[in-house]
Amino acid sequence: KYTRTVEELHVLEYDTAGSGKMHLEILDTSGSYSFPAMRELSIRHSDAFALVYAVDDPGSFEEVRRLRDEILELRGGKRAPITVVGSKGDLTETEGRVLLAGDVMATVEGEWDANFVEASARTGGNTVGVFRALLQQVDLPHRLSPALCRRRDTVPSPAAKKRPPLKKNNSCVLS
Repeated sequence: KYTRTVEELHVLEYDTAGSGKMHLEILDTSGSYSFPAMRELSIRHSDAFALVYAVDDPGSFEEVRRLRDEILELRGGKRAPITVVGSKGDLTETEGRVLLAGDVMATVEGEWDANFVEASARTGGNTVGVFRALLQQVDLPHRLSPALCRRRDTVPSPAAKKRPPLKKNNSCVLS
């Protein structure tokens, strides 16, 4: 039995080859927020957006259009990396596909200047491509670049001077 996602938060931490950790939060919302203030807060502070529609539901693409407009309005000129994802990408026209990839791609990439990807949850097809498209748009710190980490590992580094530990009694760490 299918139960529609209301809101799920997935939090992951990755080691980035000697340059620290990368903290990744994915907020999965289905587009329907019970609390508009929380939606606005999420939009204002997110680094990237995946807006998902179903290739067999033109109404879902119109919802993506509405959400995109809301994101651009709330961010007021601040860059908004958006990837539009066509779900059920494995469907053919005889199986119910209504929205063709070429037509949607022309709108998304041509008019909206956003990334476009089709994927399939049923087959798992191109799900990695969705995250690749999102991460290509996000300005990650250079220290997280795998190429730079490999390059840094081959360059001899001067011996670092160790500082004596600071004497603090009441300190905390925020992340």
